[in-house]
Amino acid sequence: MLAFSMPADFSRDQIAAIAALAHLELDPSELDLFARQLGDILAYAEVVQQIDTTGVPPTASVVVQHAVDRADEVRPSLDRDEVLAGAPDAARDAGFFKVPRVIG
Repeated sequence: MLAFSMPADFSRDQIAAIAALAHLELDPSELDLFARQLGDILAYAEVVQQIDTTGVPPTASVVVQHAVDRADEVRPSLDRDEVLAGAPDAARDAGFFKVPRVIG
């Protein structure tokens, strides 16, 4: 349950204040529309909060691990010297590629 109650109805002034905080410019019809929509969203959230979840274990993620996931394991890779040999300006002793600057 939420520790506080959210209002189900919002005034145009409240929506205008929220829009100002978000640096949004809303016209009067949008103020009315968003006031109604935000009220509907919060009313639905209140309904969801009332669902009995007794016996449902807490979940850190709703994503189920799929068969395509695999454990990390060390595998043979490309030879470092061979890879750096193809680089135009490699720092071979450090094992790095030098690339042109993209952000100035």
